[in-house]
Amino acid sequence: MHEPALRAAAFGSDPLPDPAAVRRPGSPRERLLAAIVLGAQGRYAAAATLLGALRRDADPVAASLAASTLASHRRQLGGHRAARALDGEAFAAVATVETGPGPDASTRQARVLGGEARGTVETGPDPDGLDAPGARADALLGLAADNLALGRLAAARRLADRARAEGAGWRAEVRGGWVGAEIELAAGQGTAAVPHAERALETALARGARRHTVKSRIVLAVALRAAEAPDHRKISDDLVGNAMATAEECELLSLSWPAALVAADLRPGHAEEYRFRVAQVLHAVLRSADPCGRRVAGESPWVPVPGG
Repeated sequence: MHEPALRAAAFGSDPLPDPAAVRRPGSPRERLLAAIVLGAQGRYAAAATLLGALRRDADPVAASLAASTLASHRRQLGGHRAARALDGEAFAAVATVETGPGPDASTRQARVLGGEARGTVETGPDPDGLDAPGARADALLGLAADNLALGRLAAARRLADRARAEGAGWRAEVRGGWVGAEIELAAGQGTAAVPHAERALETALARGARRHTVKSRIVLAVALRAAEAPDHRKISDDLVGNAMATAEECELLSLSWPAALVAADLRPGHAEEYRFRVAQVLHAVLRSADPCGRRVAGESPWVPVPGG
């Protein structure tokens, strides 16, 4: 598949393609997008194969985005410590890359300050944040989520603020909303979490980014429940029901089981049914994970053990 189709599948509303179609060799950008699509499908081993090679790419932006994408896959399986090392690698790759004026007004050129560039950096800005500011924001938001999961709330806030300062576009805005909501939830401030989650959902809907919309609905549902907002149960149920239906229809296995887990909590009368679905999806996901992914999932206190 070519970049426009992969980009539409990764960040738009196009259906996810057959996995075989995204594993063929292509440009670094195409391989990165293919790995993002495979991760959305819960095919973590296939994604890790592509990302492992990209982490060694001569382009620091490509290498950084590959590391932070792999980190997000580890985080999706509860491996926050493993993710933190990858997010640190991702930030280090682009920390000193500056984006400035290129040879003409329609392009921009990145250069590494204080040393020799590792390679030619793709011109930008990229509409989906696949550029130096977007790579830094991805890494910083990943580090914020990692630190939050490890109980470092103050560090998570600082890192989220640094990511916001990058001004990296819609995708960073959505992910920043997720992390902002999670920080407030961890601080026991459910009401403060709601605006962050609402901003994420509004941005994802405006962009037509289906995968980001699904996760944003889940995050907002959790925030509303924590805030004990009026009619929060009906709103949360509607949000989670919509998220579950879309995730199932579009085979977004990486989001199907978290949505079902939230639904089990919100709908105790049907909890057993939803937890059975969680176990089904996780079994399929872990069969498609690489050894590291299976290990971190098994060690994680957040990921239910299928059949356990």
